[in-house]
Amino acid sequence: MFRRGRSRSDLDRHRRQTYTRLVLGGFAILVLVGGGVVWLLYGRTAALTTVACLLMAASLFGLLWLILSLIELWVRDDGP
Repeated sequence: MFRRGRSRSDLDRHRRQTYTRLVLGGFAILVLVGGGVVWLLYGRTAALTTVACLLMAASLFGLLWLILSLIELWVRDDGP
């Protein structure tokens, strides 16, 4: 099931790092490509507004992730 020499925690850490990199990379592509297209079509002011809205949405998702991570740590410490 698992490769030799790799423990379960190493694979979990790798999975978390991969998911984090994918989310951050996807968001960076969304901001750069999306902001660039809006800039080309509508101008600088619209592009800045678009990037500001995307950053606010990302901050809400980040806050939700932080809250859920803290709850996970809290519950894990209370386990048997």
